[in-house]
Formats: sequence, structure tokens, C-alpha cells
Amino acid sequence: SMPETARVLGPRDDVTLVERADAALQGADALLIVTEWKEFRTPDFDAIKAALKQPVVLDGRNLYDPALMKTLGIEYRGIGRG
Repeated sequence: SMPETARVLGPRDDVTLVERADAALQGADALLIVTEWKEFRTPDFDAIKAALKQPVVLDGRNLYDPALMKTLGIEYRGIGRG
């Protein structure tokens, strides 16, 4: 889908397309999950926390346990959860 995304967006300085999910995390402000891809079901939370500027995960698919995320020191918001 990257060629199509590049075609639709056109050349932009404010968007960087990367081949791997972990590359997208490097220096990002937060992780927003909007897919149910298997690679996001059992991630390396320590690597995610280390890569982000601040440990914030916004989970649009509610894949993770909020209590676990809290114990890991990750600010977690499951979209649609109370």
C-alpha cells in the first residue's frame, strides 16, 4: 500500500513512509493503533517504550490490558473504554 499512499499524498515534508512498524516508532510522540494486524497483538512493550519520546499508546482496537500497561509504565488509552 506504500506506493498508493505516496501517490495519494504526493511529496510531503511532514509525512515519512517506512517499511517496518518499529521504524515508525523511532522518535514518535505516541503510538496510535488502528489495525488488528498480528504483529501488534504481542509486541515488545519495552522496545515500544524505549523508542517513543514519551510512553503513550492510544489503542483504537483495545488490544491490550490497561492494568498491564500501567505496570509497564506506559500511559494507555483504549478508545471507547470508560
